[in-house]
Amino acid sequence: MDTLTELVVLARRTLAQLDELTLSALPLLHRNETVLVLGAFCVLALGALFACYVARHRPGRTDIVLPALLPTMRQRAALAPLRHTAFVLFLGGLPFFAVALADPHTTLIQERSTFPGHRIAILIDASLSMDSSFTAQQLGGGNTFLANVAAAEYFIKRRMEGSHRDLVSLIQFGGEAYIVTPFTNDYENVLLSIGLIGTPEEYDRFPDHGTLVMLAINRAVQLFGTFDFLRAQGNLIMIFSDGQDTHAVYGEQTLDEILQEAADNAIPVYFIRTAYNQEMGDVLPDNTWKLAVEKTGGRFYPAANESAILQAVQEIDELSAGEIEITQYVAHQPRFSPFALAAVGLWSLALVCGLGVKQFRRFP
Repeated sequence: MDTLTELVVLARRTLAQLDELTLSALPLLHRNETVLVLGAFCVLALGALFACYVARHRPGRTDIVLPALLPTMRQRAALAPLRHTAFVLFLGGLPFFAVALADPHTTLIQERSTFPGHRIAILIDASLSMDSSFTAQQLGGGNTFLANVAAAEYFIKRRMEGSHRDLVSLIQFGGEAYIVTPFTNDYENVLLSIGLIGTPEEYDRFPDHGTLVMLAINRAVQLFGTFDFLRAQGNLIMIFSDGQDTHAVYGEQTLDEILQEAADNAIPVYFIRTAYNQEMGDVLPDNTWKLAVEKTGGRFYPAANESAILQAVQEIDELSAGEIEITQYVAHQPRFSPFALAAVGLWSLALVCGLGVKQFRRFP
């Protein structure tokens, strides 16, 4: 019963699309082929009718005049057209069949949908200082950089396990910041990118082992602007770094100005400072970064061991439970189904009339 109800609801939704569609706005991708097919059907139908006429016509036998029946025929004349009901329904389905056969498509559809999730820019430090030792059983690795890469993977997998539809980007930075993956909702693609940069060989080949965290934040804010996300809700920046950066100025911008830009656009910064056995204040810039990121509405996590990293990731995951609105564009979406369903419906009704009521079996 549930299956039948679902089929009825699906049929209604499909037929409802007919009210939203206009043939002038629907390009028919196989218009010429449809004309040829319908032309061939017409020729075959006319040939079949002519053959039936020739086979049934017998001069002197089939031409009979019965004047005595004329009064009775006049009485039935009013109901006579009803005998063609099945044929009329069949003809009514032909235009819908022709349009469906021509394969109508919408050229471009814009859809706005709301999903649970955030727009998340993940920043991973690949500076030379990240080669320091870091003991981690669950995350593995061997040094701070590999532990941070594993923590980023852990975060993405947690998001995948839920109902989130995040837009995630990946930035690797040192003295320069490089966009590895722009914003995408393909978690597998993000995991692949993290896996590609998170090997000892790739870390050794990273071209710039300086440390400019503020440059990476600036690049992330620019990326939000490039995708026109700055005024949207549900943005955040997540940093994995050992925090060994005392720079307060980059170019003509200060650290406060860069973070103020993030704060003005409601982009909180969550900084997981990963340094083995280094508690809050043991790393010189800790207090500076703590005050700076808290101004954006984010948090600073001094992770001195593996459990602190996992706890920070879990907390950020829980804090990232909002909703985002995504504009999706679909090109060349097929729209033949409502026309095909209308044709099948009319032909089915004609078949029922023809088989169920003998008076409707006049064809044509």
